[in-house]
Order: sequence, then structure tokens, then C-alpha cells
Amino acid sequence: MTHTRHDVTKLVICVWHPFTEWRPKPLMAESIRNRWPEMRVVHLPDYDALPPELPDTDIFVGYSLRAQQLKDAKKLKWVHSTAAGVAQLMYPELRDAGLLVTNPRGIFSVPMAEHTIGLLLALARNFPDSVRHQDRSRWGQQELWDKPQHLTELNGQVLLIVGFGSIGREIAKRARAFDLRVWGVTRSGNGDRTLAEKIVAAVQLPEVLPEADYVVIAAPETAETKHLFGAAQIGRMKRSARLINVGRGSLLDEGALVHALKSGALAGAALDVTSTEPLPAESPLWKAPNLLITPHTSAVSDRLWQRETALLMDLLERWFDGREMINQVDFARGY
Repeated sequence: MTHTRHDVTKLVICVWHPFTEWRPKPLMAESIRNRWPEMRVVHLPDYDALPPELPDTDIFVGYSLRAQQLKDAKKLKWVHSTAAGVAQLMYPELRDAGLLVTNPRGIFSVPMAEHTIGLLLALARNFPDSVRHQDRSRWGQQELWDKPQHLTELNGQVLLIVGFGSIGREIAKRARAFDLRVWGVTRSGNGDRTLAEKIVAAVQLPEVLPEADYVVIAAPETAETKHLFGAAQIGRMKRSARLINVGRGSLLDEGALVHALKSGALAGAALDVTSTEPLPAESPLWKAPNLLITPHTSAVSDRLWQRETALLMDLLERWFDGREMINQVDFARGY
């Protein structure tokens, strides 16, 4: 692949999302312009002005580029997604175009790990019901204890992390401070064994589920992981176990989860992602017992765009130097 010189390169940043924090901050374009003043850097606030900019664009920064837009981008060599999930880019035209595709995996891992530890503690100590009692000015000490899910401790419990990539590893680092027994699940059964007591392959998931006290889903969204957790998997978990999903909503059969929570087959759950976002008001998830919902905020942080910018700057340095590019997306795997 021919890497253009920065003085004849055009880079376009274009993301629009209803949630303002997913939109790139001016810091990104300003940093690139300061480093390479000769480069043409275009930062568009939405997609309306994108079509006329595409024909001479060399590098596109944004998480969405449709097949028709790709067809118009005659000079495009590299797409950098600002979202770690790239399922929306896994279409044949882009795969067949021979372009470099990178993503920001790794930059969300720390806030997501901290968020996940928060969810673990919230479920163990029943913070949601404490907040509900506070809203009603009620001292609910006896009620909190009388629930079937007694207030419990994390230490000594088995935490099964399904998807032991950068997010899973950061969760594991923090979980060990709580003396949790960390088990990991990866596609191959390989992984960082300094952070986990045990790592098994995905095909062994049914065997280890009955032994887990907490299960965290942190796997990427691919064709293989759709409904990775359905009624069969939830049915193999302990009645006292808790399930947390910080991966993608498509990984979990939400109907099966609601049924398990209502029937008492599962003690509790926490979701940061849902199959439809924003979650509709009529969704049964809102009223499911012992379910804590956070609105896809685990990756959100006041340091997000500093990290996004630092990674893109590193990638651009590598690109212009002709060095090996990191964070490349594997089309075969889908992440």
C-alpha cells in the first residue's frame, strides 16, 4: 500500500451521534494540524457535508462509512474507526477494497474495567435498592437483608470473564485487589495467565458456567457471538450467580434474561448495553427484578478524546514513517 506524504494527504474526520460525547472534539483536528501543518484536515460536524469531501479523501476518521460513500471515495487508503466495535464496517465492499481499517481498541479498557467493578460491587451490596429506599426516605436495612440475595462479599468468589481481551484483562487486574478468583474465556483458550487462575476456550464455556459466581460478558460483537448467552447458558449458571454485560447487546438473549430474573433462576444482573439503544420505555428490561441498567456509559470518560487523539497521532506517525500499523481490524474475525 502506498503511503502518501503528509503534504499531499487529506484527512476527513466525520462522526455524528445523538450522544454528544461520541462526537470528536476539536482537540483531534487541532492536534493533527499542529503536528502536520501542510496536511489538509477537514472536521465535519455531521454527514450533510461529507459527499463532496469524499472523492479526494486519503484517510477517513469515523465509525460509519456506507458502501455508496465508499464507492465515491476514489483515493481512500485508510479508515480509522473512532468506535471499538466495527460490525457496521464489516460489509463486503469494504472488505474487498483492500483498505487498511484500524480501531481504537484498548483506549476504553480502563473506564470500562472501573465501571464493571462498580457494577460488581453494586450487585453484591445491593446499591440499587439502597438508592430506591433513599428516594422514598426509607431506612431499608431489614428489607435489604431479607431479600433472597443477601448482602454478600466479593472476596473468594469466582469471576468468569467471557472475552479476555484488553477490557477483560483490565477488569482482572482490579478484581484481584478484591481477592476475586478470576477465570477467563477466550476463543482459543490462550491468554495472560498471570492475571487469571484459569483460562479456557470458548467451547468449554458450558463446563465452567456452573462454577461462576459472577459472569462478565466483555467479548466483541461478531457473527459468532450473537446470542452467545441464551436460555441454555443462563440455565447453567447458579441461582445465586450474577450476570453482567458490558460487551454488546447482541451477545445476550434479553428475553431469556428477563425470564431467569423473574423466575428466580438468576440472582441478579447488570447491563451497560442493550440490543436496542436507546432502550425503549416499553422494554421489559426496565421492570425486570434485580436488574441494574447503566445507559452504555462504561466507556465514557472525561479523558476519552485525549486517548482517541493520542492513538490517532501515533497511528499517523507510523503511517507516514511506513512503520507497522497497530490496532488493525481483522476482517476474518470481525474485530
